[in-house]
Amino acid sequence: MVITGRGSHEIADSVEREIVGGGLQAGALLPPIRDLAGELGVNPNTVAAAYRLLRDRGLVETGGRRGTRVRQRPAAAPRETGPGAVPPGTVDAATGNPDPRLLPDLGAALAAVARRRSTGAPPLYGDAPVLPAMAEAAGEVFGADGVPAASLAVTSGALDGVDRVLRSALRPGDTVALEDPGWPSEHDLLAAIGLKSVPMAVDDEGPLPGELSAALRAGARAVVVTNRAQNPTGAALSAERARALRGVLSEHPAVLTVEDDHGFGWVELPCHGVFGATDRWAVVRSVAKGYGPDLRLAMLAGDMVTVDRVRALIQTGPGWVSHALQEAFVEMWRAGAVSAEEVGRSYTGRRTALIDHLAGHGLEARGRSGVNVWVPVPDEGAAVAGLLARGWAVSPGSRFRNGARPALRVTVSALEEGDMPALAAAIAAATRHGGPAV
Repeated sequence: MVITGRGSHEIADSVEREIVGGGLQAGALLPPIRDLAGELGVNPNTVAAAYRLLRDRGLVETGGRRGTRVRQRPAAAPRETGPGAVPPGTVDAATGNPDPRLLPDLGAALAAVARRRSTGAPPLYGDAPVLPAMAEAAGEVFGADGVPAASLAVTSGALDGVDRVLRSALRPGDTVALEDPGWPSEHDLLAAIGLKSVPMAVDDEGPLPGELSAALRAGARAVVVTNRAQNPTGAALSAERARALRGVLSEHPAVLTVEDDHGFGWVELPCHGVFGATDRWAVVRSVAKGYGPDLRLAMLAGDMVTVDRVRALIQTGPGWVSHALQEAFVEMWRAGAVSAEEVGRSYTGRRTALIDHLAGHGLEARGRSGVNVWVPVPDEGAAVAGLLARGWAVSPGSRFRNGARPALRVTVSALEEGDMPALAAAIAAATRHGGPAV
């Protein structure tokens, strides 16, 4: 490891090159600020500023007296383990993708858009960022669940929407309450934009009210909640839990609430939320899991100020989400190309089968909605290795949790109900014995 530079940016760039090039591995401890300052002949404040830059880039994390370490998961890492990472001959229960058989034909929708455009003027710079037909569809989508949609924006997927909402209201160093266990990309996002996180434990009905209250007392200025199909536990907000959370949030009107409803279009459970419990709020509805991950589009509703700020951030960046994608979504939505009830029942059948078979082996598991089942285990590493030896790939829970118990995330979208007895037996054997199959 060779770190060079005189200014904070030069030092940060040098460390970044070491991380990207492999000279500094995940978890590696960086030199103490004063030691590195002495080696480089610079003021300790210069090194401290360099380390802050690295933190803001999502490359390192600071632990006070424990020092500064390279993050286990760099901000540029892929969101999910891709199919290519699953060893050949291994059954994929790790990749968090939807079942391709349940996705509509995006090509047909784009072809229909192209045919209509062949006789009209193409979209140009200066056109409205949200098409009238898209705004009308989004209004109906949100209105069906009682979400006020007078102010709307369209973003490039759920994480893009969450990113822009947080940037619209927070400054580096601010704290955000996140679900634990929860979606790793949210932690990556916070690290990349210099925000801190405080965990909220979740059960099958969403974040626990006491945990939310504690996070707010600890200074959280924003809260991110998943309405349904929570990754990795499958939690879904119940009406009762949503009311309880709204009661907690109503005592903190200045807090920003962000809801990620990526379950739109493919989860049969109704959407319950906390929107409007505080002055600043946003609900982001991605279409990725129901209509296809490559349809990079999410609808965003919120209070007037938040949505206006999001629009401004989009305007100064990409300008708008492709009108072709907006038209394609409207085409499929109007045609009823996706049935949330049918898709949801398909995933529910698979989740329920796995949970029931695990119960037969004396193992508890959670998975109220979505494509994932959360299985607590005593030793994640041994369980993952034991399952690989038995021909199954699953995700270790360490990618998703902070203070939560060790567990496995098992994704059912690439499996059939008939696979579940064998998978449950393999999980039971790997959990209790680990190592290779005998």
